[in-house]
Amino acid sequence: MLNQRRLRDYGIKIGKLEPGALNSITDVKGVKVGHKTLSNDQMQTGVTAIIPHGGNTFLDKLKATSYIINGYGKSTGLMQLNELGTIETPIILTNTLNVGVAADGLVEYMLTHNQEIGNTTGTVNPVVCECNDMQLNDIRQKYVQKQDILDAIQTASSHFLEGSVGAGRGMVCYTLKGGIGTASRIMPLPYGTYSLGVLVLTNFGQLPDLSMNGRPLGKELLHKTEENLMMKDKGSIVIIVATDLPVSQRQLQRVIKRSVTGLSRTGANLANGSGDVVVGFSTATIIPHHKKNSLIKMHILHDEDLDIPFKAVGEATEEAILNSLITAEAVTGKNGASRPALRDLVAKHSITL
Repeated sequence: MLNQRRLRDYGIKIGKLEPGALNSITDVKGVKVGHKTLSNDQMQTGVTAIIPHGGNTFLDKLKATSYIINGYGKSTGLMQLNELGTIETPIILTNTLNVGVAADGLVEYMLTHNQEIGNTTGTVNPVVCECNDMQLNDIRQKYVQKQDILDAIQTASSHFLEGSVGAGRGMVCYTLKGGIGTASRIMPLPYGTYSLGVLVLTNFGQLPDLSMNGRPLGKELLHKTEENLMMKDKGSIVIIVATDLPVSQRQLQRVIKRSVTGLSRTGANLANGSGDVVVGFSTATIIPHHKKNSLIKMHILHDEDLDIPFKAVGEATEEAILNSLITAEAVTGKNGASRPALRDLVAKHSITL
């Protein structure tokens, strides 16, 4: 996507299901993604915005839920998300110490576009997720500003960059440069064909554990290179799942839980200090903010048909993580700290993927 060389361009195919046209979370109709990258010496951070659909998300909410794999995190908005089962804002990803300003910027965006908030109706539930980018970014400086959140939202598109961009600018994955990755799967079911897309913010893992489609690539890299690529696993991952499947909130949570199968296939051990958070939404049913004098009609699939979505979310998560690695560029940041890019290492050491 956008002329980046991704995993499939190296001849590597994950799983058995086919990807969507873009192999991206934006294969789910209406979903868009935007970045604001902040890169200057000690500043290596940014913002990524996921727009759930093309309309007004506050007035036309979507079914949504979250799942906490390991709760070492500082996300906002997930409590109401799970209680009410709907999402009413874009999702913002950024670094840990900028969650507050990200929520403030998102609230400002929602107030600008919805005059009834705080006047004739209630308030709004901003959803912000984070990872700690302090290895490469001087996180104490809290570089992200409200305008950066607005810029990320306003530049959102169906085509976007992966790797060391947006919220992923300062992230480290399997001791290499991580960041933003995405992938999708098409799900053929008896009553129609549906899409499921995943976007990840990767900031976890140790190199010896890295597995690429079952191959112990991390160990191969350690054997080939003389560089000191080891560091303690203190990172996290945020997994965003979008789908057009007609599902209930209960079914949606069952689906997003299975993202952990793809995460684990890349070698993740879910370390003590790793905040592993999944947020999912379905575009199949609009839940109107304003009550009408009629029932809300929605279709849901039978639980017996969930096996294909379970497989799809695992495959898409695995490929999205690997895309975040293979598309990332090397970054040097705080106090000269740097992390190499996977694509550079395999080229340097003549490793065929």
